[in-house]
Amino acid sequence: MTTATQPRLKARYNNTIKQQLAKDLGINNEMQIPKLEKIVINMGVGRATQQPSLLEKAVDDLTVISGQKPIITRAGNSIAGFKLREGQAIGTKVTLRGDRMWEFFDRLLSVAIPRIRDFRGLPALSWDGRGNYTFGLNDQTVFPEINVDKIDTQRGMDITIVTTATSDDGGKALLDAFGFPFKRGDEVGIEPEKRRRGGSSRGGPKGRGAKGAPAKKKK
Repeated sequence: MTTATQPRLKARYNNTIKQQLAKDLGINNEMQIPKLEKIVINMGVGRATQQPSLLEKAVDDLTVISGQKPIITRAGNSIAGFKLREGQAIGTKVTLRGDRMWEFFDRLLSVAIPRIRDFRGLPALSWDGRGNYTFGLNDQTVFPEINVDKIDTQRGMDITIVTTATSDDGGKALLDAFGFPFKRGDEVGIEPEKRRRGGSSRGGPKGRGAKGAPAKKKK
């Protein structure tokens, strides 16, 4: 929700971070200083093809998390193996700009990410070559707006932070200035390890650990 006062991180960017970035990156033109442009949150719901009610719940969760009504994403092609038809609803996404973007970014950094159990940093290499960063969360309940007692299933999401930087170095410098929790040192290039026991406290419904690393089953 847009407020009358300037969002906290937006004010911090305008008052201190902007000037520091110009100095660190050697930028003389103020218009070339990297800044946040938008944040896109995408929540895929593959099982919605057989159970449409799951998509309705995902829309509700994403609305609460973002403070904005999301749109429905649809399949661009038909895939017989997945019983998927072109135009079929398969997920939901929302694009945040302006104050809503800054407020979500603040909640993400100060509340949601610190609630991830066994957190060891976000991948430092998930850049697209144009200064935009994408990472995944396995569980919507890291956002305190979600009532744990009312969720029907755990849902993952991909979050893309789009910046005006023209390179990954510029985008990373911007997020670093806000204290974004990237992996450091020897862990920078390490993929999330597979868990050996049961599942993850923040995993999906089938005992998934960090995004993309399914837990091993007990023998």
